[in-house]
Amino acid sequence: LSVTVTFVGSGDAFGAGGRFQTCILVDAPDTRFVIDFGASSLIALNKLGIDHNTIDAVVLTHLHGDHCGGIPFFLADAMLGARRDRPLIIAGPRQTRERIAAVNDALMPGMHVMEPRFPLEYQEIDVMRPTRVGELTVTSFPANHTGETNPTSVRVEVAGKTVAYTGDSAWTKHFPALAADADLFVCECYFHGKSVRFHTNYPDIQEHRDELTAKRMILTHFSREMMGYKDSAPEECAFDGMVVEL
Repeated sequence: LSVTVTFVGSGDAFGAGGRFQTCILVDAPDTRFVIDFGASSLIALNKLGIDHNTIDAVVLTHLHGDHCGGIPFFLADAMLGARRDRPLIIAGPRQTRERIAAVNDALMPGMHVMEPRFPLEYQEIDVMRPTRVGELTVTSFPANHTGETNPTSVRVEVAGKTVAYTGDSAWTKHFPALAADADLFVCECYFHGKSVRFHTNYPDIQEHRDELTAKRMILTHFSREMMGYKDSAPEECAFDGMVVEL
């Protein structure tokens, strides 16, 4: 069965290189979902001609705005102009429901009075425990990022394929299990020449490359500095609109 991955947004929080924030779209035979939905994701979907009403689930790695900040606009349009009628699941780490409500209130004040006319479900995923999310099996791993964001890395199984993503995280002991035999391992690579806290950087990837046994690895979430190496790095590098067949 064919599974297709589209990098709707492959950028960092600050739009380095003019890229959109993180949004990884996965199309499987019976479902379509995204991993993360940064503040610019609705714009990025529209640019690619992808209808957000066709997305069945959003899987969040953590609660920073460049990974979840687009949800208020997604939901508001789904309830108003787009008139969504199909179910939607928003899954993520602990506190996802209350924290997304706070994001909604901050970015779209008054939105709490809007009632969706479609089934809307929130799921909070415990780490290290495979969890059914619609047609998906999601296993989240502890990540080393800003603690207030409840950070995780995620491994998603769908239609016999596995897509894994580090989210934002410094290297952890869980990365080899996260990547193990995955059909696609999407790995953050924030800086090239140095390591910064709470992120995976190119020196970390060089040091640990042999521990990552995924069938295919793609680097993403580049800083301004890392953008200068995107065309010379020997590893495969994501770009907005990139499509991968698994």
